[in-house]
Amino acid sequence: MANTVADVLLARLREWNVRQVFGYPGDGINGLLAAWGRADNDPQFVQARHEEMAAFEAVGFAKFSGQVGVCAATSGPGAIHLLNGLYDAKLDHVPVVAIVGQTERSAMGGSYQQEVDLLNLFKDVCSDYVQMCTVPQQLPNLIDRAIRIALTEQAPTCLIFPSDVFDLEYTAPEHAFKQVPSSLGLVPATPQPDDQAVRQAADILNAGGKVAVLVGQGARGCVEELTEVAELLGAGVAKALLGKDVLSDELPWVTGSIGLLGTTASYRLMMDCDTLLTVGSNFPYTQFLPPLEQARAIQIDRSGTWIGMRYPYELNLVGDAKLTLRALIPLLRRKTDRAWREEIERNVADSWETLGRQALTGADPVNPMRIFSELSDRLPGNAIVAADSGSAANWYARHLRFSGEVRGSLSGTLATMGPAVPYAIGAKWAHPDRPAIALAGDGAMQMNGLAELITIAHYWQQWADPRLIVAVLHNNDLNQVTWELRAMGGAPKFAESQTLPDVDYAAFARGLGLAGVNIDTPEAIGPAWEAALSATRPTVLDIRCDPDVPPIPPHSTFAQAKSTAEAILRGDENAWGMVKQGIKQKAKDILP
Repeated sequence: MANTVADVLLARLREWNVRQVFGYPGDGINGLLAAWGRADNDPQFVQARHEEMAAFEAVGFAKFSGQVGVCAATSGPGAIHLLNGLYDAKLDHVPVVAIVGQTERSAMGGSYQQEVDLLNLFKDVCSDYVQMCTVPQQLPNLIDRAIRIALTEQAPTCLIFPSDVFDLEYTAPEHAFKQVPSSLGLVPATPQPDDQAVRQAADILNAGGKVAVLVGQGARGCVEELTEVAELLGAGVAKALLGKDVLSDELPWVTGSIGLLGTTASYRLMMDCDTLLTVGSNFPYTQFLPPLEQARAIQIDRSGTWIGMRYPYELNLVGDAKLTLRALIPLLRRKTDRAWREEIERNVADSWETLGRQALTGADPVNPMRIFSELSDRLPGNAIVAADSGSAANWYARHLRFSGEVRGSLSGTLATMGPAVPYAIGAKWAHPDRPAIALAGDGAMQMNGLAELITIAHYWQQWADPRLIVAVLHNNDLNQVTWELRAMGGAPKFAESQTLPDVDYAAFARGLGLAGVNIDTPEAIGPAWEAALSATRPTVLDIRCDPDVPPIPPHSTFAQAKSTAEAILRGDENAWGMVKQGIKQKAKDILP
């Protein structure tokens, strides 16, 4: 039997070393599914519960493996469902290839069932490359380019296949006019910094008396270089949310996360510095950077597309982070006055001490900060951690101390709900021998996390390390938005939109054959983490926690305090709990 387009597509994915494709079936890709059967499920088709989850799983796989993630969906509604996950990839700069079906060529343009203009649908989210395959000769070039562009641009790409094309006999492109042969492989370029610009950067940094460094995910793999730069300059280093795993939190000069979810040490670092070096970060919140005109600033980024737009940088230096820092180090002079570094280290120690006290503050029934603090003390050195958007992201950013080879991520820029569990699933395919942990609010679990527990139950026995832990912050409240209503809008909690129906998440897990633990006392949290981290199957920790514990930013403005007070005065149903917890947390922040 001659090979079909679908057969060759799967063979090409194998040649690119694609081992899993995350997807959901439908008749728009029936020809591809039949080819999968002929190929003995190689690459493996990982069946999600929903196409959006398949896309998130591909994003999680790509984030934690450094390889391209691949997802697949049928025509029409299946393709549409991929969009949110692909936008997550686009905004966080993650290489993902989407393979989607379309109605047959003979029906296109006829308003046929499930016919959607997919080229237009995907032209924004996959703006770097979206193409439709209409004849077999296109195939090798399309898939090769989709993968190469995704890896080069760190972006999602998309290939659209009318359903009948999958079944066409494959014909390779010829050595002829208007034929486009292709080839495998990619040896990526490494952007070299300009020598004169590196010297200029060194002059600025050497002239500074109080140097601050901000790192993002673009600085990953630069531990030695960042450590030496910080040591020479007596600098402190703050981490953007997507760069949380770039440097260990055990380093005394690492101030932790920055921004609304950041630490007081990071806030003080930025407010008091006179020189700023940003490496591999596109952190968007200018108000958490030094006051304008206060600091001389340099940005290092691999791409000129993303450089120089968050702060009035004096020097925008395009180059690979590692190579640029290596070129910079010999030109830096060690600062003999270490007063600034000593102040930074005191602030870091004070910040961790305060966070520890806040996590131990009593709550009804459990303080959510303690969930993360207890995990932090037990976090395996090779763990992979995924956090969801919402209040879980606050506690993830501030209270988890990363060290060793711990990796972590969340939806940093799109900040969509729902990726924590599918990220963890993707992580388990990237590293089946490492424990994965998903930290999710109950809103995200009800939105889609519960369904993906079915995916975990379906596949976990294929992983060398069976530990995948889902910790659910069970407070029956869409908590982050509730607090945003109060602090930004001065509005009391609108229960009709914010209160969630009660669900027993642990019981749901047990019904699937997973471990499920119900926790409603603070003393049970630590032992529950220990049991889950030594379990022989995936575990759901259903932890009832207090919705009134406020996610207080490192610097609360008068406007935020005024809005929260107005929400209380206007009859917020949780007014007394808010006041009680607010006083407790501020007391732990202020009092020794």
